[in-house]
Amino acid sequence: MKNRNMFDSFNYAINGIIYGIKTQRNLKIHCAAALGALLLSLFYNFSKIELLILLFTIVIVIVTEMINTAIEKVVDMIVDTYHPLAKIAKDVAAGAVLISAVNAIIVAYILFFSKPRVLTTLMNLVLKFRQTPFHIAFIATLIVLILIFIIKVHFHHKTPLRGGVVSGHAALPFAITTSICFITENPIIITLCLFLSLIVAQSRVEGKIHSLLEVILGAVLGMVITLLLFSLSKL
Repeated sequence: MKNRNMFDSFNYAINGIIYGIKTQRNLKIHCAAALGALLLSLFYNFSKIELLILLFTIVIVIVTEMINTAIEKVVDMIVDTYHPLAKIAKDVAAGAVLISAVNAIIVAYILFFSKPRVLTTLMNLVLKFRQTPFHIAFIATLIVLILIFIIKVHFHHKTPLRGGVVSGHAALPFAITTSICFITENPIIITLCLFLSLIVAQSRVEGKIHSLLEVILGAVLGMVITLLLFSLSKL
Protein backbone atom coordinates (compact mmCIF):
# COMPACT_ATOMS: atom_id res chain seq x y z
CA MET A 1 0.00 0.00 0.00
CA LYS A 2 2.87 2.35 0.80
CA ASN A 3 4.46 1.67 -2.59
CA ARG A 4 1.14 2.37 -4.25
CA ASN A 5 0.82 5.68 -2.41
CA MET A 6 4.37 6.65 -3.31
CA PHE A 7 3.71 5.83 -6.96
CA ASP A 8 0.51 7.91 -6.90
CA SER A 9 2.40 10.81 -5.29
CA PHE A 10 4.95 10.78 -8.11
CA ASN A 11 2.16 10.56 -10.65
CA TYR A 12 0.31 13.54 -9.13
CA ALA A 13 3.53 15.57 -9.03
CA ILE A 14 4.31 14.85 -12.67
CA ASN A 15 0.69 15.65 -13.57
CA GLY A 16 1.29 19.06 -12.02
CA ILE A 17 4.44 19.56 -14.09
CA ILE A 18 2.62 18.55 -17.27
CA TYR A 19 -0.32 20.85 -16.48
CA GLY A 20 2.03 23.78 -15.95
CA ILE A 21 3.92 23.18 -19.18
CA LYS A 22 0.72 22.62 -21.14
CA THR A 23 -1.19 25.68 -19.88
CA GLN A 24 1.40 28.29 -18.90
CA ARG A 25 3.08 30.18 -21.74
CA ASN A 26 5.89 31.50 -19.53
CA LEU A 27 6.70 28.00 -18.30
CA LYS A 28 6.99 26.83 -21.90
CA ILE A 29 9.42 29.67 -22.54
CA HIS A 30 11.45 28.77 -19.44
CA CYS A 31 11.64 25.11 -20.48
CA ALA A 32 12.73 26.07 -24.00
CA ALA A 33 15.41 28.36 -22.55
CA ALA A 34 16.54 25.58 -20.21
CA LEU A 35 16.83 23.16 -23.13
CA GLY A 36 18.84 25.72 -25.09
CA ALA A 37 21.15 26.38 -22.15
CA LEU A 38 21.80 22.67 -21.66
CA LEU A 39 22.60 22.23 -25.35
CA LEU A 40 24.85 25.29 -25.34
CA SER A 41 26.69 24.03 -22.26
CA LEU A 42 28.05 21.18 -24.38
CA PHE A 43 30.27 23.72 -26.15
CA TYR A 44 31.77 25.16 -22.95
CA ASN A 45 34.44 23.79 -20.68
CA PHE A 46 32.35 24.15 -17.54
CA SER A 47 33.67 22.90 -14.24
CA LYS A 48 31.44 20.78 -12.01
CA ILE A 49 30.64 23.83 -9.89
CA GLU A 50 29.67 25.90 -12.93
CA LEU A 51 27.47 23.11 -14.25
CA LEU A 52 25.78 22.78 -10.85
CA ILE A 53 25.17 26.54 -10.79
CA LEU A 54 23.58 26.33 -14.24
CA LEU A 55 21.32 23.43 -13.23
CA PHE A 56 20.38 25.08 -9.93
CA THR A 57 19.49 28.31 -11.75
CA ILE A 58 17.27 26.45 -14.22
CA VAL A 59 15.50 24.64 -11.39
CA ILE A 60 14.89 27.86 -9.44
CA VAL A 61 13.26 29.58 -12.42
CA ILE A 62 10.99 26.63 -13.23
CA VAL A 63 10.04 26.02 -9.58
CA THR A 64 9.17 29.68 -8.91
CA GLU A 65 7.05 29.79 -12.07
CA MET A 66 5.17 26.67 -10.94
CA ILE A 67 4.65 28.10 -7.44
CA ASN A 68 3.38 31.32 -9.03
CA THR A 69 0.88 29.28 -11.07
CA ALA A 70 -0.28 27.38 -7.97
CA ILE A 71 -0.80 30.62 -6.01
CA GLU A 72 -2.76 32.16 -8.89
CA LYS A 73 -5.06 29.13 -9.11
CA VAL A 74 -5.69 29.10 -5.35
CA VAL A 75 -6.46 32.82 -5.30
CA ASP A 76 -8.79 32.50 -8.29
CA MET A 77 -10.56 29.60 -6.59
CA ILE A 78 -11.17 31.52 -3.35
CA VAL A 79 -11.72 35.06 -4.63
CA ASP A 80 -14.09 35.76 -7.51
CA THR A 81 -14.03 39.57 -7.17
CA TYR A 82 -11.23 42.12 -6.84
CA HIS A 83 -9.55 42.06 -3.46
CA PRO A 84 -6.38 43.98 -2.54
CA LEU A 85 -4.91 41.01 -0.63
CA ALA A 86 -5.48 38.74 -3.63
CA LYS A 87 -3.64 41.27 -5.79
CA ILE A 88 -0.76 41.36 -3.31
CA ALA A 89 -0.50 37.56 -3.29
CA LYS A 90 -0.33 37.42 -7.08
CA ASP A 91 2.08 40.36 -7.30
CA VAL A 92 4.48 38.89 -4.74
CA ALA A 93 4.44 35.52 -6.51
CA ALA A 94 5.10 37.23 -9.85
CA GLY A 95 7.90 39.20 -8.20
CA ALA A 96 9.55 35.96 -7.13
CA VAL A 97 9.50 34.76 -10.74
CA LEU A 98 11.00 38.06 -11.89
CA ILE A 99 13.84 37.84 -9.38
CA SER A 100 14.66 34.27 -10.41
CA ALA A 101 14.55 35.25 -14.10
CA VAL A 102 16.89 38.22 -13.56
CA ASN A 103 19.23 35.95 -11.61
CA ALA A 104 19.16 33.47 -14.52
CA ILE A 105 20.12 36.22 -16.96
CA ILE A 106 23.05 37.25 -14.76
CA VAL A 107 24.22 33.65 -14.38
CA ALA A 108 23.90 33.09 -18.15
CA TYR A 109 25.99 36.19 -18.85
CA ILE A 110 28.72 35.16 -16.42
CA LEU A 111 28.86 31.56 -17.63
CA PHE A 112 28.37 32.00 -21.38
CA PHE A 113 29.40 35.51 -22.39
CA SER A 114 31.94 36.91 -19.92
CA LYS A 115 35.68 36.60 -20.53
CA PRO A 116 37.12 35.62 -23.93
CA ARG A 117 35.32 32.33 -23.55
CA VAL A 118 33.18 32.15 -26.68
CA LEU A 119 35.98 32.28 -29.25
CA THR A 120 38.27 29.89 -27.40
CA THR A 121 35.38 27.48 -26.91
CA LEU A 122 34.44 27.44 -30.58
CA MET A 123 38.08 26.96 -31.62
CA ASN A 124 38.45 23.96 -29.33
CA LEU A 125 35.01 22.46 -29.96
CA VAL A 126 36.10 19.06 -31.24
CA LEU A 127 38.68 18.62 -28.49
CA LYS A 128 36.09 19.62 -25.90
CA PHE A 129 33.63 16.92 -26.95
CA ARG A 130 36.25 14.20 -26.96
CA GLN A 131 37.43 15.11 -23.49
CA THR A 132 34.03 15.13 -21.79
CA PRO A 133 31.98 12.05 -22.74
CA PHE A 134 30.36 11.99 -19.30
CA HIS A 135 29.14 15.56 -19.79
CA ILE A 136 27.58 14.60 -23.13
CA ALA A 137 25.98 11.52 -21.59
CA PHE A 138 24.50 13.59 -18.76
CA ILE A 139 23.09 16.25 -21.09
CA ALA A 140 21.76 13.60 -23.48
CA THR A 141 19.88 11.93 -20.62
CA LEU A 142 18.37 15.25 -19.54
CA ILE A 143 17.29 16.08 -23.09
CA VAL A 144 15.67 12.66 -23.52
CA LEU A 145 13.79 13.17 -20.26
CA ILE A 146 12.58 16.62 -21.34
CA LEU A 147 11.46 15.29 -24.72
CA ILE A 148 9.49 12.50 -23.03
CA PHE A 149 7.61 15.12 -21.00
CA ILE A 150 6.97 17.22 -24.11
CA ILE A 151 5.59 14.22 -25.99
CA LYS A 152 3.31 13.27 -23.10
CA VAL A 153 2.08 16.86 -22.81
CA HIS A 154 1.44 17.04 -26.55
CA PHE A 155 -0.66 13.88 -26.53
CA HIS A 156 -2.45 14.90 -23.29
CA HIS A 157 -1.57 11.71 -21.47
CA LYS A 158 -3.27 11.67 -18.04
CA THR A 159 -1.01 9.22 -16.19
CA PRO A 160 2.58 10.14 -17.15
CA LEU A 161 4.21 7.34 -15.16
CA ARG A 162 2.06 4.71 -16.82
CA GLY A 163 1.65 4.30 -20.57
CA GLY A 164 1.87 6.89 -23.31
CA VAL A 165 2.81 6.91 -26.96
CA VAL A 166 6.51 6.65 -26.04
CA SER A 167 7.95 4.63 -23.17
CA GLY A 168 10.15 6.84 -21.04
CA HIS A 169 11.28 3.79 -19.07
CA ALA A 170 12.69 2.38 -22.32
CA ALA A 171 14.09 5.68 -23.62
CA LEU A 172 16.25 6.46 -20.58
CA PRO A 173 18.07 3.09 -20.18
CA PHE A 174 18.73 2.86 -23.93
CA ALA A 175 20.05 6.43 -23.93
CA ILE A 176 22.38 5.54 -21.05
CA THR A 177 23.45 2.30 -22.76
CA THR A 178 24.25 4.22 -25.96
CA SER A 179 26.34 6.67 -23.95
CA ILE A 180 28.22 3.80 -22.33
CA CYS A 181 29.05 2.45 -25.79
CA PHE A 182 30.94 5.70 -26.46
CA ILE A 183 32.51 5.93 -23.01
CA THR A 184 33.92 2.40 -22.72
CA GLU A 185 35.10 -0.29 -25.12
CA ASN A 186 34.60 -3.09 -22.59
CA PRO A 187 32.22 -5.58 -24.27
CA ILE A 188 31.13 -7.07 -20.95
CA ILE A 189 29.96 -3.72 -19.57
CA ILE A 190 28.17 -2.86 -22.81
CA THR A 191 26.47 -6.26 -22.97
CA LEU A 192 25.31 -6.05 -19.34
CA CYS A 193 23.90 -2.55 -19.87
CA LEU A 194 22.09 -3.66 -23.03
CA PHE A 195 20.72 -6.69 -21.18
CA LEU A 196 19.40 -4.51 -18.34
CA SER A 197 17.83 -2.10 -20.84
CA LEU A 198 16.06 -4.98 -22.56
CA ILE A 199 14.77 -6.26 -19.21
CA VAL A 200 13.32 -2.82 -18.39
CA ALA A 201 11.70 -2.61 -21.83
CA GLN A 202 10.31 -6.14 -21.54
CA SER A 203 8.83 -5.38 -18.10
CA ARG A 204 6.81 -2.48 -19.57
CA VAL A 205 5.32 -4.81 -22.19
CA GLU A 206 4.68 -7.70 -19.81
CA GLY A 207 3.05 -5.35 -17.32
CA LYS A 208 0.75 -4.14 -20.12
CA ILE A 209 1.83 -0.58 -19.41
CA HIS A 210 3.14 -0.07 -22.94
CA SER A 211 2.69 -1.82 -26.24
CA LEU A 212 5.70 -3.28 -28.04
CA LEU A 213 5.61 -0.37 -30.51
CA GLU A 214 5.64 2.22 -27.71
CA VAL A 215 8.64 0.53 -26.11
CA ILE A 216 10.48 0.40 -29.44
CA LEU A 217 9.74 4.09 -30.07
CA GLY A 218 11.11 4.95 -26.63
CA ALA A 219 14.27 2.93 -27.19
CA VAL A 220 14.80 4.52 -30.60
CA LEU A 221 14.26 8.02 -29.18
CA GLY A 222 16.84 7.47 -26.45
CA MET A 223 19.41 6.02 -28.83
CA VAL A 224 18.93 8.58 -31.62
CA ILE A 225 19.24 11.64 -29.35
CA THR A 226 22.37 10.24 -27.70
CA LEU A 227 23.90 9.27 -31.05
CA LEU A 228 23.26 12.75 -32.45
CA LEU A 229 25.06 14.42 -29.55
CA PHE A 230 28.02 12.03 -29.53
CA SER A 231 28.29 12.21 -33.32
CA LEU A 232 29.36 15.85 -32.95
CA SER A 233 32.63 14.58 -31.51
CA LYS A 234 33.32 12.82 -34.81
CA LEU A 235 33.01 15.94 -36.97
